[in-house]
Amino acid sequence: MAESLSHHVVAIPYPGRGHINPMMNLCKLIALRRPSDFLITFILTEEWLSFIENEPKPHNIQFATIPNVIPSEKNRATDFPGFVKATQTKMEGPVEQLLHRMGVPISVLLYDTYLTWVLSIGNRMNIPVANLFTMSATVFSMMYHYHLLVENGHAGDKFSGNTEEMVDYIPGVPPIRVADLVTGINGKGKEVAPIALDAILMSAKAQFLIFVSVYELEAEVINALKLDLSIPVYAIGPAVPYFSLNDVQNDQNTPDYIKWLNCQPDGSVLYISQGSFLSVSSAQLDEIVAGVQDSGVRYMWIARGETSRFKRENDEKGLVIPWCDQLRVLCHSSIGAFWSHCGWNSTKEGAFSGKPMITFPIFWDQVPNSKMIVEDWKTGRRVMINEGILVTREEISKLVSGFMDKENNTGKEIRKCVKEVERICRRAIGEGGSAQIDIDSFIRDISK
Repeated sequence: MAESLSHHVVAIPYPGRGHINPMMNLCKLIALRRPSDFLITFILTEEWLSFIENEPKPHNIQFATIPNVIPSEKNRATDFPGFVKATQTKMEGPVEQLLHRMGVPISVLLYDTYLTWVLSIGNRMNIPVANLFTMSATVFSMMYHYHLLVENGHAGDKFSGNTEEMVDYIPGVPPIRVADLVTGINGKGKEVAPIALDAILMSAKAQFLIFVSVYELEAEVINALKLDLSIPVYAIGPAVPYFSLNDVQNDQNTPDYIKWLNCQPDGSVLYISQGSFLSVSSAQLDEIVAGVQDSGVRYMWIARGETSRFKRENDEKGLVIPWCDQLRVLCHSSIGAFWSHCGWNSTKEGAFSGKPMITFPIFWDQVPNSKMIVEDWKTGRRVMINEGILVTREEISKLVSGFMDKENNTGKEIRKCVKEVERICRRAIGEGGSAQIDIDSFIRDISK
């Protein structure tokens, strides 16, 4: 097969679920768009291959592996800075050796922004490099313009500590409280912030820059970055797996959780997922569980660990499971709202599926994403306003029951905005939509 394909893309994702998924989705979009022209090799550690090798993919995407030279995914949250540093220092050699062994000439290296050493490999091997940023363009701009935050006393040594002050000078970014900036700028994650800042500044050294974002939802900031950067910038849409939503489901391969959703009334279920990596404190989790149960609403909870903690005995209103096909669930008519930590992938899936969101961000870009949902798009409500203060079960119960009430006036307004955001996402991925145009432009540009 390789001989008959004229272009070979090698994808090198950062080894984390929130990074691998959008990169794989972009690779699938390229592969499906040009099945007879492109071979795509997706590089993973052996551990990561064991997690995803059985997931369906187009025939022209193949896996290649490097040894497990970084800490295991199973405990990466226990030493997050150590894990990040390992991705910076341990992967470059094995990846470069693998590239030299490839029999098919490489047209372009597609890498995750945080793996800056791919730029050096591209230079040494004389291969063009495309940079994929898996968070929002807004977050990219915040970090890219970090020097402005320092100059204005909102970051760095001269930071006043006032987190309520407004930042209104980052090109294309709507006014935002200091408290809603990426946490690594002034709080949690400060130890890895220099690595992230450096990686984003080095993006300009790639030949192409790609955002997994819907252009219309971040138009001003993307336009500002296009003016600032001298390389082509593409917004390839949500990069969520919408292309597999129409895969035929029969009774044999329909998961039990979908069958359960099929039996619930329209818009009646609160879908709860706190993401694949970090979690809230144990005390806060107890309050969330009690608040959701006291609200009396139906819920579907994605829970790692002991499921008994999330569900009372004989509770017919709740379903607790360890994993699901999130986009398929969110697009189900029974789901009325999405409780989320606001990782960028979940934020886009909530937008694409037209579901209002209850936001509980924990770390890094989740905080500005939550602000975008609540204040800019007006498609959700925030649970926690001030970090570090326990939100009680009473507050949570009141918020959840009000949010799920279809007659609630605030809820009606939010649902109206949600439908508009959903329309924007669907238009972008259609023929002639902004995402489709940019994917085709990227394919055309790397084909040269």
